[in-house]
Amino acid sequence: MNLDPGATELEFSGNPTSDEQDNQIQDQEMDPVLVWVPSGRRLISGLLGMNLVLLGAALVGGQAFNPDGLRHQEPQVFMLLLMGISLIWMLWYLLWARKQPGISPHKDHHAGGITVILVLILFAAFSMLLYICRIGYMISVKECKPAATVLSPFIEAPFLVMQTYLLWAHSKDCIHRHKIITRSGLMVILSADLLLWLNAVTEDTIHEEIELEKEDRLHFSNTNSSEADGSDLAGDSTLCQCSASAACLTFRKGFEILYPFNIEFYLMAGCMIYVMWKNVGRRMSPGHHVTQKVTLHIVYQGGIIYGLVFGALVLAAGVTVFILYQVWVSQQQLRLTAFLVFYGYHLAVMPVMSLCSLTGLLVHRLERKAHEGGHNPTRSLDVILLVAAALGQLALSYFSLVAALALGTGGLLGDLDLSYSLLSLLELILQNIFIIEGLHRHPNLFAKKKEKWRSSIFKVLSFHLNVL
Repeated sequence: MNLDPGATELEFSGNPTSDEQDNQIQDQEMDPVLVWVPSGRRLISGLLGMNLVLLGAALVGGQAFNPDGLRHQEPQVFMLLLMGISLIWMLWYLLWARKQPGISPHKDHHAGGITVILVLILFAAFSMLLYICRIGYMISVKECKPAATVLSPFIEAPFLVMQTYLLWAHSKDCIHRHKIITRSGLMVILSADLLLWLNAVTEDTIHEEIELEKEDRLHFSNTNSSEADGSDLAGDSTLCQCSASAACLTFRKGFEILYPFNIEFYLMAGCMIYVMWKNVGRRMSPGHHVTQKVTLHIVYQGGIIYGLVFGALVLAAGVTVFILYQVWVSQQQLRLTAFLVFYGYHLAVMPVMSLCSLTGLLVHRLERKAHEGGHNPTRSLDVILLVAAALGQLALSYFSLVAALALGTGGLLGDLDLSYSLLSLLELILQNIFIIEGLHRHPNLFAKKKEKWRSSIFKVLSFHLNVL
């Protein structure tokens, strides 16, 4: 049994054979567990990516837990090598391969939605500001930094720009030529994204430098050495410190503020690259993808505007409550008020969210829209990421529930905490079920049933008219 749907022959040519045309719907009959296992021609690129990620994770983890062990900046050199190979592959694909005839006969319209692309571009813009700050910071302290660390932002910036353009212009492509090279190149990009994300999460050198500078300033303020010795120590300490330059402090502050956007970019870009990798060689039947255009008429007549308005109001109220909580919780006289505002907002919003999710599930059942059959990489990845993200919230809710039960509900805050934990569990479960059901619904099946019902009525009426 061939576990690689849409890729039945080991060849680089994209010309479909008759056997491939007869098996265009083969991916719809596949075991959903096996679609995540690299197989067939995916085996080569899958094993390549697995080894690259494991080696890179070992290097990044070794640097995080034992910084003095890797003295030659092996993690940075390895990631620079991956980014260089990725840039070469992207230039090859954008400048030559995509212009070949039959390179992408099919499009996956579920991949690379407009909202996902806009968010990706937003994260990329903030990441470019981050790289500008990082380049300025590295130039200011280049005497104290290894060459690989100084060179890193100069390679990451074009890598980010090129990858953003690739995902913006070609995230929907189902590539059917040079499949092994394409899969391997995409897997190298995915490995680089994952390792850059892991490195950004584990790297804490900026905060360590800030703490060291604070300790040095405290040390020099407490020393009673001679004026000459003090000037020598100050000169030695400021040689590699950012506090000696206002521009360096500005660049470092920008890097400290903007780095979360860079983390989110690599995570989102990695997910989209994975979908592109799964879509290489994929074939869809005619009409497999149905795009539903959102027009102003649908927005006004379909009630979408009301949902946007109410959602914006809830979001604004949540931001206000968050700011008030952060300000008041540190003040002893307003601490109880901060907790009451926090719990009051969530206990008012979460029942409404639970009712909305339950209503949505009932609407799904009443409309009786069938689920879309077959494996869809984008939808499968969305469901897995949703469930993975929900696991942390579920675990936190269960731990909070156990803590609330252990402490008892003797006071007002105990009752509020227990109610908050129970409602969090209920809302999270209903919300995830509603989203997963919505992802699997077919957009046009209900309309076809309507047309069939109308045609049957027309046939009955025409029959009676003929009889009369």
